[in-house]
Amino acid sequence: MTVIAGIGFTAPWILLGLLALPVLWIILRAVPPAPIRRLFPAVTLLLGLQDDESVSDRTPWWLLLLRMLAAAALIIGLAGPVLNPSRDETGTGPLLLVFDASWAGASDWSRRLSLIDTQLTEAGRAGRPVALLRLSDPEPPVFQSAEAWRSRLPGLMPMPWQPDAALIEAALSGLDTLEGGFDTHWFSDAVDYDGRAQLLPALQSRGAVTVFQTDAPVIGLLPARYEDGAIQLTATRSRPDGVQSVTILAQGRDPAGNMRMLQSATAEFAEGETQAKTALSLPSELRARITRFELQSLRSAGAITLTDDSLRRREVALIAGNRNREGLELLSPLHYLTQVLIPTADFVDGTLLEVLPAKPDVIVLADVATLSGQEEAELVEWIEQGGLLLRFAGPRMAASDLGRDEEDILLPVRLRSGGRTVGGAMSWGEAKGLAPFAETSPFHGLTVPEDVTVTTQVMAQPDPNLANRAIASLSDGTPLVTRKALGLGQVVLFHVTADAEWSSLPLSGLFVEMLDRLAVASAAKAREEAQLQGTTWAPAQVLDGFGGLSDAGNLAGIDGVLLASGEIGPDLRPGIYENGKQRLALNVLSEEAELSPAVWPADVPVRGQERNRETPLGGPLLSFALILLVIDVIASLALSGRLGLARATALILGAVIAAPQGHAQEGAETSFALSSTNELVLAHVLTGDQKVDDVALAGLRGLSDTLFYRTSVEPAAPIGVDLERDELAFFPLLYWPVTPDQPLPSDEAYSKLNAYLRSGGMILFDTRDADIARFGTASPNGRKLQQLAAPLDIPLLEPVPRDHVLTRAFYLLQDFPGRYVGPEVWVEAAPPDAQQIEGMPFRNLNDGVTPVVIGGNDWASAWAVDRNGQALLPVGRGYAGERQRELAHRFGVNLVMHVLTGNYKSDQVHVPALLDRLGQ
Repeated sequence: MTVIAGIGFTAPWILLGLLALPVLWIILRAVPPAPIRRLFPAVTLLLGLQDDESVSDRTPWWLLLLRMLAAAALIIGLAGPVLNPSRDETGTGPLLLVFDASWAGASDWSRRLSLIDTQLTEAGRAGRPVALLRLSDPEPPVFQSAEAWRSRLPGLMPMPWQPDAALIEAALSGLDTLEGGFDTHWFSDAVDYDGRAQLLPALQSRGAVTVFQTDAPVIGLLPARYEDGAIQLTATRSRPDGVQSVTILAQGRDPAGNMRMLQSATAEFAEGETQAKTALSLPSELRARITRFELQSLRSAGAITLTDDSLRRREVALIAGNRNREGLELLSPLHYLTQVLIPTADFVDGTLLEVLPAKPDVIVLADVATLSGQEEAELVEWIEQGGLLLRFAGPRMAASDLGRDEEDILLPVRLRSGGRTVGGAMSWGEAKGLAPFAETSPFHGLTVPEDVTVTTQVMAQPDPNLANRAIASLSDGTPLVTRKALGLGQVVLFHVTADAEWSSLPLSGLFVEMLDRLAVASAAKAREEAQLQGTTWAPAQVLDGFGGLSDAGNLAGIDGVLLASGEIGPDLRPGIYENGKQRLALNVLSEEAELSPAVWPADVPVRGQERNRETPLGGPLLSFALILLVIDVIASLALSGRLGLARATALILGAVIAAPQGHAQEGAETSFALSSTNELVLAHVLTGDQKVDDVALAGLRGLSDTLFYRTSVEPAAPIGVDLERDELAFFPLLYWPVTPDQPLPSDEAYSKLNAYLRSGGMILFDTRDADIARFGTASPNGRKLQQLAAPLDIPLLEPVPRDHVLTRAFYLLQDFPGRYVGPEVWVEAAPPDAQQIEGMPFRNLNDGVTPVVIGGNDWASAWAVDRNGQALLPVGRGYAGERQRELAHRFGVNLVMHVLTGNYKSDQVHVPALLDRLGQ
């Protein structure tokens, strides 16, 4: 592209035509205008006479100037002028577009796609073949035309993981398939990762490399931890810039089961710091409802941390071999355990067989030596499913034969008969202290107080596994605490009593810290690889790059060892994994994760992602030239006296324009009524946002086409309605897209809306924010909806039940996606007395139509088509996206059918056909 005076030209050689304008001026100046021909019989008297001097008439200068301007506008328009052209050197030859496409770039993905689209446009003008390489999901690059890649841009999405060494190796293998040189434009996510330094030299060896990346730091959220009675939240960023605040939202289900924001907290990055910490102190019941934490206004998988069962209050069952110590509370074997666990745990009371069906997290057996066969079998099954059995020794265990000859399945080690007493009045030795904890022990790092001593203990028999299972020892090396894994759970034995009879350990703060490390008194810790060995975990829900949580579908199960590694990638997606009744959350960022900024060598140019929007001027200039030519024709007719017809046309137009405004307004109202009632018409509420209104109109056009081709309903073209001026009674359905800045209707408009709802009309409110807010009123659109709906006469609402007529009005549906797959869709609640009759799959509902349907899935964008019937906006990616668009169309059909027919499908006459369709 050639830039002249700040304007670019795609075909600058056409501007040479401007040099011919002076010649054209001279020619037009020399040629006289056409003579005026009139019938004048007396002109015969002049025949044969000669005029010695003749002067030719000339075209007026202003008409010549008009023609010159028209010619100049035509020439410049054909030269392809562009305002604000890109001044980058376009270059020649093949171009490779490389982008990280990880979660770190998801927040500004639309801006990145716009920049890539600009690069493809420039490459297309220069005739350069283009190939794309996505490092988070590398495939062998193939050079194609730029226009072919532009059509595929909407299907390119970021992945919820970053490139790693293995993915970079696959990308390098793909580059080896390319022959010759090429330039590279690398769209970086501004975060460093393994393998990036190896890829850059390989690209530089093929040609020039230019990097495009944002200047803003990348922000992520580390997994939540429950410590010191509060949820500890940590946000991290890639660069230690200035002071910055972020808001962390806690999302979960309220008592009614609806997803909403339960709490929020603010974390502040200090100057020069890369981490910001905050804490949420919540009641245990509310804490157990939290399903995720997310950074407000950031759309990326790294800005979200999922939770599993680790934040809920632990349920502990305490069972002692001898509870009654004649009322001496301090001598009770469970007294100290109870005092430690009261602040952080709930107690499950009852016998062992009574508490096992309640599935507690921890069962404590204090000096319990003998179990029945049924108790032992059920206890083993509970442990293998992930339970923690915590046992304490005592006189009963020391006097029993438990674990003497062979290892008991409910003990970590074999035990010697009797107990060992040191430091007592009847012994020669001194009380033993604790040895420092080994690095492999879960207690490593805890300070051992000097005043903690042990006088009596149950001894472990020497065994090859003893050293691996001892996690705490006395100063003489004898085991104090042993542990072994059993299925997904574990068995832990304290070789002393739970009270202060055999040791002073229960009197110390170390006892509390040890129970905390064992996940008895606080949240569960991450499972170790040894615990997950041999297990398979099924993905229940997985995150996409934008942080959206969706069903895992048919994804294969994950080996427990791979899950414990936490290596996020194509083979291990972040999300929720299940094994039986256990749920594990695998997040994008680990607790130790650090975000490092991407640093580039000095010889690699780095540019920002802000680009001036190019404005083509060719169309306006050609239109201007056409207008000038029309004016030239009119002026030429006027000069030649041939404007009689034109004058008559002007008079007619003037009369129409000068007609009384009242009649015109009356005619417009009549025309509006006729066009709205001759055929079924779908309408949308005008919001004042032209872009939103255009999408709404295109969406209803697409839905009307779907109804026309698939049903007996044949709608006319949809229209937009002004709530202040237009009559609403003509329309059975109003689609109302919600924008945060649309004005509130007047009182008169609300009166019309309430009358419309009471007379059987339906309004579909669409907040269009399911991709960002997801829950309740956590977004500006959701809060605006509350304001808009407050004056309306809306009945009690509920999420669409499984037997609502919307699920079967035409198609059988259970989900109602639009462009986004969001939370529940809300409709009028069923009557309290609606009951399901025996033999019928649906309740006996009334014949009314829900007056409102509320959701945020942006249905109009999924329905929207252009004048040729082609989809306007992308939905999802690939086949899954088109399937989602199809479900959106089916929801629209069901919605219109529900408006037109009510709840007729609840009639019993339809039950046999519906049962046959449902396969029941």
